[in-house]
Amino acid sequence: MASLPPMTDADRDRVSAAVAAAESLSAGEIVTILTRRSDDYADVALAWAALVGLAALLALFIAPDFYLSIYAWLTGGWAYEWTPRLVFGVAMLVATLKFGGMWLLMLWRPLRLFLTPGRVRHTRVRARAVTCFKVGAERRTSGRTGILIYLSLAERRAEIVADAAIAAKVPAEVWGDAMAAMLAELKQGRLADGLIAAVSRVGVVLAEHFPHAADDRNELPDGLIEV
Repeated sequence: MASLPPMTDADRDRVSAAVAAAESLSAGEIVTILTRRSDDYADVALAWAALVGLAALLALFIAPDFYLSIYAWLTGGWAYEWTPRLVFGVAMLVATLKFGGMWLLMLWRPLRLFLTPGRVRHTRVRARAVTCFKVGAERRTSGRTGILIYLSLAERRAEIVADAAIAAKVPAEVWGDAMAAMLAELKQGRLADGLIAAVSRVGVVLAEHFPHAADDRNELPDGLIEV
């Protein structure tokens, strides 16, 4: 996927205009949210650091003579009497150093994200999208016709979350076309165009199932929300 340039004011205006245009054809209310990342994955960093520390202890268990000889050489000794207390102390030192070293490496966010399993990233993005939907769109329209298009840049994942009335009529698989249209633009490095493409496809589906009525009013903001 091509690198994505930051959003400009002109891009934000284009996304807002696309939302307004899509909503003019239906009773649906579209909310767009763009975020740099959906989670900090601090627990993943901690898990990797702990795993590396445990791996160091396992290596010490498998080849104790090798690692203890390295310790003796580093400390200038050559005739150590390896008491249980000393061995335990060496093991604690090695595990602590390995844990700390891996934790420091995991402070680099690209590595942390790379080492986070895809399923975990997907689950966190979905959970954040649902949370944003509950806060900003769920039950905030008279007909329960709010829908959220959520894009998380670091994970390169998007989610579409619909309110009850829409979900009852439109199967979740239908939004695949909107996701594909967004992805095609994002692969070319066109962030705003990707959001606009998704908005347009969602608008077509909403117009089919929830046609615009004369008394419809704009109940949710059209502007892009960046968090």
